[in-house]
Amino acid sequence: MSKLGTVFSEGIIAFIATNIDDIIILLIFFSQVNVNFRRRHILLGQYLGFAAIIIASLPGFFGGLVIDRKWIGLLGLLPIAIGLQQLVFRKEETITVQTVSSDFRQSTPTNPVLSFILSILQPQTYKVAAVTIANGGDNISIYIPLFAGHDLASLGVILSIFFIMVGVWCAIAYFLSRQPTIADVLSRYGQAVVPFVLIGLGLFIMYERGTFTLLPWMRN
Repeated sequence: MSKLGTVFSEGIIAFIATNIDDIIILLIFFSQVNVNFRRRHILLGQYLGFAAIIIASLPGFFGGLVIDRKWIGLLGLLPIAIGLQQLVFRKEETITVQTVSSDFRQSTPTNPVLSFILSILQPQTYKVAAVTIANGGDNISIYIPLFAGHDLASLGVILSIFFIMVGVWCAIAYFLSRQPTIADVLSRYGQAVVPFVLIGLGLFIMYERGTFTLLPWMRN
């Protein structure tokens, strides 16, 4: 196999192996799409979060920074905070959506470029990005040595594959969320389950990375 083919295969395998669990999170996000939470928020948030993971992993390419898994696990606090926020303010958010939905619909800009820019600036996008970063925190420990083993051209190929696969992942999750059986289950129970999924995800991230051993009473 040629060097390009090897790099291509390595990029595909690395992405799938490190992002297979993202499908579930994306399914939950797509099940919550409404007048205030759009598909573009999910797509942009996913790309922003993944870009942050890539940037944090780039020191591996330069042979520099090595990040301890225990500290990476602190990223699990992000989905926990978002989940707790949704539990506490769920009723208020529901009322807010009902009262401003018509105004929101009327004020949405028709210019696609302006709409795109405003989507990047909206908090819904950053919530998705925060969960993406937290859920992909462990990717950093994999991408650092992966990037360190390649030259600049190979790194460019891998990064291209990664960013293409982010779009493919979103498309797969959206397609699955549109299936009648899956969509019905998610529409019935998705909103109620989401906060607990996010909290559980954060706790799992911290547990799996050994973050709890940073606590003095957990070291022995």
